[in-house]
Amino acid sequence: MAGRVMQAVRYDSYGGGAAALKHVEVPVPSPSKGEILLKLEAASLNPVDWKIQKGMLRFVMMPRKFPYIPATDVAGEIVEVGAGVKNFKAGDKVVAILNHLNGGGLAEYAVAKENLTVQRPAEVSAAEGASLPVAALTAHQALTQPAGVNLDGSGPQKNILVTAASGGVGHYAVQLAKLGNTHVTATCGARNIDFVKSLGADEVIDYKTPEGAALNSPSGKRYDAVIHCATGIPWSTFEPNLSENGKVIDLTPGPSAMWTYALKKVTFAKKLLVPLIMAPKSENLDYLVKLVKEGKLKSVIDSKYPLSKAEDAWAKIMDGHATGKIIVEQ
Repeated sequence: MAGRVMQAVRYDSYGGGAAALKHVEVPVPSPSKGEILLKLEAASLNPVDWKIQKGMLRFVMMPRKFPYIPATDVAGEIVEVGAGVKNFKAGDKVVAILNHLNGGGLAEYAVAKENLTVQRPAEVSAAEGASLPVAALTAHQALTQPAGVNLDGSGPQKNILVTAASGGVGHYAVQLAKLGNTHVTATCGARNIDFVKSLGADEVIDYKTPEGAALNSPSGKRYDAVIHCATGIPWSTFEPNLSENGKVIDLTPGPSAMWTYALKKVTFAKKLLVPLIMAPKSENLDYLVKLVKEGKLKSVIDSKYPLSKAEDAWAKIMDGHATGKIIVEQ
């Protein structure tokens, strides 16, 4: 592939939103040691992608340099392997998560690390596979680590609340939680209530109603863990709805959340706010891909766009009202 060029979408500085995306021709990257070169079939967008562009994460997750090709969640076919790659060969269909520092998903080809790549069986489409990495891995980590849910169904029953349950992370969190021994309450907008029920939620509340705004379970249950995918809900709203040792697992922690977390820790409070930053592991991604293959987990696709219309997909993810995942197909 040396010397060949490809179509890609990139931006040259912070800010600008969808209008700042540029369609360009750039050289096809080459895999280094421990890397593979993918011909991409699909990439999915996540809120973190536009937050990086906006500069909101520049001190913790900034691109190393501009110009920058965004998107990290990809599926495609291996066309070349770098030195030392043992588990993959050209022709393999795979799902991979790219490093946010390097990005590269909105392009025809991308380089991925072998240790963050998994096989994609024929039963899992490229769009379904590309939907998984950031969103499903975040839901998986939140449930299995701080929330302590055993996804094999063992252990005592836990009462779980999922906020913004119709979104990318939320729709996976509901489904994964129901694999465990859980009672799931979920919040979403009125138009998505039936959809979230179809994912398996036991109770669904419209977040715009007084009960929804207060996060009150219709059955009066106290939550052992909250998978908090929304924004703008203060600790004072969560606290009275938590069980004695309840936790709010904040997936988009801001300064106030970090302050609450620190305060609860130093005062030895039983009810905790736990900020979560997802740490990708290939064994977890492989587990999620296999759940999709077995029909135990659904990747719900909100919409698909060709690479030539990537700015429309970008505007959609920035709008924040997608049901499930937004896909860019190459």
